[in-house]
Amino acid sequence: MARLHLVTDDLDLAQQLAKPLHSAGFIFSQSASLTEPFDADLVVYAPGRFDAAQYNAFRDHPLASQADWLLVSDGQPNPWLDKLMRHGAAYHFRKPLDLDHLAEVLADFRQELAQPPQRGQAAPLASNLDQYGLLLGSSKPMRRLYRLIRRVSQTDANVLLVGESGSGKELAARTIHQQSQRATEPFVAVNCAALSAELVESELFGHVKGAFTGAIQDHVGFFEKGARGTLFLDEVTEMPLALQSKLLRVLESGEFRRVGSDKVQYTQVRVVAASNRQPDDAIEAGFLREDLYFRLAHFPILLPPLRDRGQDILELAQHFLAYRNVATDSAKHFTQEALDAIAAYHWPGNVRELKHCVERAHILAISDIGLGELPALVDPEPSPDTIGPGTSLRDAERVLIMATLDACQQNKTQAAEQLGVSVKTLYNKLEKYREGDWQEP
Repeated sequence: MARLHLVTDDLDLAQQLAKPLHSAGFIFSQSASLTEPFDADLVVYAPGRFDAAQYNAFRDHPLASQADWLLVSDGQPNPWLDKLMRHGAAYHFRKPLDLDHLAEVLADFRQELAQPPQRGQAAPLASNLDQYGLLLGSSKPMRRLYRLIRRVSQTDANVLLVGESGSGKELAARTIHQQSQRATEPFVAVNCAALSAELVESELFGHVKGAFTGAIQDHVGFFEKGARGTLFLDEVTEMPLALQSKLLRVLESGEFRRVGSDKVQYTQVRVVAASNRQPDDAIEAGFLREDLYFRLAHFPILLPPLRDRGQDILELAQHFLAYRNVATDSAKHFTQEALDAIAAYHWPGNVRELKHCVERAHILAISDIGLGELPALVDPEPSPDTIGPGTSLRDAERVLIMATLDACQQNKTQAAEQLGVSVKTLYNKLEKYREGDWQEP
């Protein structure tokens, strides 16, 4: 039976909620704050006030990405509540509470939690993973992700997928499309980071012959190609700000013009966007217009990093290996030492890195896949304790930045404050580290 936990220090509210929560069909528990340990599938969070302390307590809670969260507030506008909703809270109820509506929502959650995740077809014999659409995983964070995708797929709401590189944002977007009423219409994927600033407007909206040098014929843009289907804008925060304003107008009105044309065209495409930057950080650093964020994020979804998915790590490794075995008519398997190393590794590149690691190991192995066939699965970051005489300033700076990020739970705004730099400066340095040019003179 699913578990429901109420977090509140408001005795009057707790008494008001007692009947609907106890009769909702969950195993019920209660505490006065998030600091008290508990386990639950659904959390009703109703502190007396919402401020930075409540936001940080939610963000750092071990169930933040594993349970569903319902917030209860006094109804006053509150930026910390908005941040909680962006961070993954599912519902926000304002006082005075409509207890009948609350009971309906709880019944919906109980039904969702009681149903096993839907499985895809043609799962490999050696895989034990649940599958929903193109997504694989049986951990709590993934089952919660499946529930969110099932709900939003049946609507036309714009969706913003937020997750680290390699965590499966495009697979989630394709699953949303496949499970929607638009499944028979086109799915058009666009990597905004790969488009040149000079051509991105033409690629999105199209152009007419003669619009600019080299425009030798009419060109159909992605908004037209998407028709009544789904347009996936990957890494949308890498789009130039000037173009973000034009994208905002399309989302607001559905109208656009090809470059060089005065003819107004209309689009009915659904937009699913994705970013590996946290929206609040991206807005503060100047990578994303705040008004565009609110247009894109009718329904924000956070994808869990692989390191937070527990047993999924080993199950995914076995799954990828099973597919390689079938494709090559072989029967290779992992040694226990290899499995221990895979389970202990941090996987900064997430599922994509794990898949490439398994495929490489399969090629190298004759029969057993041991430590010798795996890349060095160790934390690549040097320890701060190794800084000493002979360490370059660039190396020391990088170690300090990465250690500060770890201490701040990867919260880039908080890390930038501690380091005394702007969020944009921090992002620029991280980009250099990711590209491997941080040692350049």
